[in-house]
Amino acid sequence: MTHTFTSYKSLPALCVAVALLLASAHVPAAEPEYKLTLRNHRFVPTELRVPAGQKIKLVIDNQDASAEEFESHELNREKIIPAGSKATIFVGPLKPGRYPFFGEFNQATARGTLIAE
Repeated sequence: MTHTFTSYKSLPALCVAVALLLASAHVPAAEPEYKLTLRNHRFVPTELRVPAGQKIKLVIDNQDASAEEFESHELNREKIIPAGSKATIFVGPLKPGRYPFFGEFNQATARGTLIAE
């Protein structure tokens, strides 16, 4: 028994559909992104709620004219953020709780808390 295609016109569309399906099956899910702004030596917002049990991407935008060092002993992270630039820090997955952070160079004002819920 011999099989023949009656139409080759639908074959390219079928190949594209299969390729897209296969490609989407292998794309890892991106971490949710949360933003902090550093302005006037203060973190905004001072409390940031994030999901517990999930890795997150924290993007910090330093809008000050001087560098700051993001630091958190509870998160086990520290990173210098040059003036007028952004930094990305990955944290988690976190257990539910409060995780304080501060700016090493302006500890009196640059303070905040990550709240995992």
